[in-house]
Amino acid sequence: MAKLSDEVKTLINEIKPALIATASKSGKPNVSAKGSFRVLDDETVIFSDVNSPRTVANLRENPQVSIICLNPSTRKSCRIWGTAEVINSGPLYDEAVAAMAARNIKPNNVVKIHVDEVLAS
Repeated sequence: MAKLSDEVKTLINEIKPALIATASKSGKPNVSAKGSFRVLDDETVIFSDVNSPRTVANLRENPQVSIICLNPSTRKSCRIWGTAEVINSGPLYDEAVAAMAARNIKPNNVVKIHVDEVLAS
């Protein structure tokens, strides 16, 4: 696993949305913007699945994911490659439900991504 630097963690938590790229088992790509993308710890990032059936279907078939966060004003960016886990119960899911309740949104799942590689520029 790769570790996220403080600079990358700040970028991830400040810039929304992040772009999440997935692919089906057959290789058909999908890119989806995620406003809930955030750092969980030094080696893990997460986002809530509110209405992302293709993203989640792809991750169930092929857990490999690529993410990009970009701040156009500073031209700082990071790319993350990782392995995703779709979660629909337990403490992490309950935390996501509570965090989104104020907006009357209930996530279907939480996607937890174990960071394999990170590149910052």
